[in-house]
Amino acid sequence: MSNKPLTFTITKQLTGTLARTGIIKTPHGDIKTPAFIVGGTQATVKTLSPEQVTQLGGQSILVNSYHLMLRPGVELIHKAGGIHRFMNFHGPFFSDSGGFQVFSLGMAYKKGIDITSHSKKGDAAQAINTKSQLTKVDDDGVHFRSHLDGSKLFITPEMSMDFQHKIGADIHMCFDELISPLASRENIKKATDRTHIWAKRCLDRHNQLNIQHIACGEDVQALYGVVQGGRQEDLRKGSAEYLGKCDFDGYGIGGVFEPEEISSTVKWVNDILPINKPRHLLGMGSQPADLFLGVEYGIDTFDCVAPTRQARNGALFTHSGRINIKNSCFAQDFSPIDVECDCYTCKNFTRAYIRHLFMANEILGLTLASIHNERFVVGTVDKIRDSITDSSFFEYKKSFLEKYYGVDRACDFESSGQK
Repeated sequence: MSNKPLTFTITKQLTGTLARTGIIKTPHGDIKTPAFIVGGTQATVKTLSPEQVTQLGGQSILVNSYHLMLRPGVELIHKAGGIHRFMNFHGPFFSDSGGFQVFSLGMAYKKGIDITSHSKKGDAAQAINTKSQLTKVDDDGVHFRSHLDGSKLFITPEMSMDFQHKIGADIHMCFDELISPLASRENIKKATDRTHIWAKRCLDRHNQLNIQHIACGEDVQALYGVVQGGRQEDLRKGSAEYLGKCDFDGYGIGGVFEPEEISSTVKWVNDILPINKPRHLLGMGSQPADLFLGVEYGIDTFDCVAPTRQARNGALFTHSGRINIKNSCFAQDFSPIDVECDCYTCKNFTRAYIRHLFMANEILGLTLASIHNERFVVGTVDKIRDSITDSSFFEYKKSFLEKYYGVDRACDFESSGQK
């Protein structure tokens, strides 16, 4: 039993940047940072067993309380002994509050709002308010409908904490209000202010529940505040200042959708947040540029379901760029997916075989592809961590991105710290 939810020790700071290495210690083990947290949304990493996640180097898994609330239900997970026993993965767990899913899935169920479709030029986002919109926000919480069956549901910040504590992950996220990054400034400010009010309510309930855990001889759990504010610099900085003064164990950064936002939005936030607490970039890591830029601007952990999602569609990462394994050019290609990769798939199978599995709709193809993609991303962040330790980060970043994207595109991800 541990009465300390986590400790964070910085082991190396990269001169001239916000990049650092460290160790997050939790009751269920350590996370060496920077680290990619494997996405296990519905208490499973799709097509992979917990043992396979460990074997490919996954240090931690993130689950989603929105999905687990709907099925199988948090009471059942609690009765099973918590998420560690329920999933049979005994390393550290993160749990997301489900705020993103409440807004994106609830509204998308009847096309109420599209938070992901917006112009690169910064045109105003269109929020469509109709009778079929399924999410309604007030100061108490969120009224919405299940994306599974349309049933009416209601979540408050306190309920989100109750759900997450029953799930029993090591690190939780506050329940926040997500809004389109291109909504009006007035609406972004309202959502950010409400996120701060909800954060205080989450923290109060979280502390009450930890007192109960201690009384019962159980491990206490950690809570991250979630910084919002869209693409508004003053709102982002204000959010970081407000939450940074609260007694959170760490911080999540939400509402970042594009790699181009990292060098601005994430830097604004991480210049202000307490240096001695870990920072998590929510839902980012779908492409290598996210990882390098995030670390450079002070991110300690990432989560994203993209590696396995893309793998199931046949999109596989290689050091020379992403490939579609279903293309006919791989039908007689007897080389591994990536000759530089050390995963189980690349050590034992060829592109031709994996393509055959996809074309024959064999489940094994999804598993082998997912092992590779997840290992590629986890391993890339591991190497980023090593490059900070030996001060070769910028050389590694330049070499990797030029090979992956090509020299011209790699220039898009250079920074003022690039040498």
